[in-house]
Amino acid sequence: MPSPTATTDTCAAVFAFHHDHGVPARTLAELLGGKGAGLAEMTTALGLPVPPGFTITVETCRRYLDEGWPAELDGLVAEHTKSLGTALGRRFGDAADPLLLAVRSGAPRSMPGMLDTVLNLGLNDETVEGLARAADDERFAWDCYRRFVRMYATTVLGTSPEALGAEAPADDVAAMRAEIARVREVVDIPQDPFAQLRAAIEAVFRSCGSERARAYAQREKLTGSLATAVNVQAMVFGNRGGESGTGVVFTRDPATGEARRYGDYLPCAQGEDVVSGTARTQTIDTLGDELPAVWEQLEGVLGRLEQHYADICDVEFTVEQGRLWVLQTRVGKRSAVAAVRAAVQMAEGPDTPLTREQAVARVGREVRDAARQAVLAAAATQQRGDAIAKGLGASPGRVTGRAVFSSDEAADAGDDEDLVLIRPETSPEDVPGMAVSVGVVTGTGGLVSHAAVVARGWGLPAVVGVESLLIDAAGARTADGLHTIAPGDLVTLDGTTGEIWLGGDPAEAGGARLDDVAVLAEHLPELAVLESWG
Repeated sequence: MPSPTATTDTCAAVFAFHHDHGVPARTLAELLGGKGAGLAEMTTALGLPVPPGFTITVETCRRYLDEGWPAELDGLVAEHTKSLGTALGRRFGDAADPLLLAVRSGAPRSMPGMLDTVLNLGLNDETVEGLARAADDERFAWDCYRRFVRMYATTVLGTSPEALGAEAPADDVAAMRAEIARVREVVDIPQDPFAQLRAAIEAVFRSCGSERARAYAQREKLTGSLATAVNVQAMVFGNRGGESGTGVVFTRDPATGEARRYGDYLPCAQGEDVVSGTARTQTIDTLGDELPAVWEQLEGVLGRLEQHYADICDVEFTVEQGRLWVLQTRVGKRSAVAAVRAAVQMAEGPDTPLTREQAVARVGREVRDAARQAVLAAAATQQRGDAIAKGLGASPGRVTGRAVFSSDEAADAGDDEDLVLIRPETSPEDVPGMAVSVGVVTGTGGLVSHAAVVARGWGLPAVVGVESLLIDAAGARTADGLHTIAPGDLVTLDGTTGEIWLGGDPAEAGGARLDDVAVLAEHLPELAVLESWG
């Protein structure tokens, strides 16, 4: 990484996204965190539609964890928040037309879903009324307030979601008011927006020490003490009625490397709805059907990002009343097959962002061997048998293991036997169980849910959104009642096709020996090309 020049004071605690560091912002992940570096790069180098904000540095987090809240940080946060409001024409805490903030983590290396986020920050009993009047939409304002109090209670105060009770329908204002009042009887949520902001920043700092973060770091072999930057950003609203929504999209298929857009979109929603795995999302193509002008603009953004980073990019975006906002970009986690295919295609394309030498260096021998094994294993599954259920193939590979239905049970079992973790939905809290499993199945969630993204990054076969499986802590059963999976039952899953079988792998019944060279030439010719380059 190039060293910062004199224009970047690496001892400074806070930087606006538009700050000129004197070097490409994308090279400053150790200072700004991966997310902050991406936001600054998109703002300064590419001029993309990024909601303005500022980043509290990784080193400031380390200081907080070692010494407590830095004395100068209150003033710096207040100063940058005021500047943000001035630029947008709204004031943080204003009862008439409030500026609301998103507070997000951003470690130097991507840890998807492992650290904390607080959205819609700045709402209280007065500002929610101002937001309703300014937006001329009472339902929208109370939906935002309800989301905020629940997220603040769980993320900042550590309250379990179960203690907060059920969520009210998002179209029933009276029910949402009652829900907020009930939550506030359970937990004390400050009315002062600046008190909310400081507590949220501290919660993000502290999330570095969470069990899920430590388990992820151990699985990823991250060394040294964990720390994160904090990104404070003006809120944009995908839940603001018609022509609004949110999504996550990869510039290429991260499972196969094919040059097609890959991801999920959810109308009238906020970003956590998509990545949490709790919602039934739509494929990214839906956006093109519903909002073609926005889709055309997003296509242009994705093309520029892939060319600029010379890699598969993972992009989070929000559409607010027909206006596109880009909230994040990072180099996307991908399977070994996708790594091989994408590197070769990028080095051979008409506007090649990669040289052949760079492609070879990017895809090392270990990754090439994993890709070869994955292709040959997939080709050997001609005798599939009858699957009992099918979902979305979110991370390729085919594995067999004993079914477990809680992350704790999987973590306690350790490495004694092969386990398949089966969950109604997979949250970041399930990472310790995922780390010791050979495969993952979820009843809900889409292609960019936490479960899918983490599994792909680890080369862990995963099937998500298996809506025909009814899953709880005691086991699973198919909706037609014909099949059940009990704890300890042997199950097989295929993360490419999305199929799930009871028992061992039905493809192991035998058959003619396949010719490995022919299989690889047919299904991953890019591997031979890469080998020929070095």
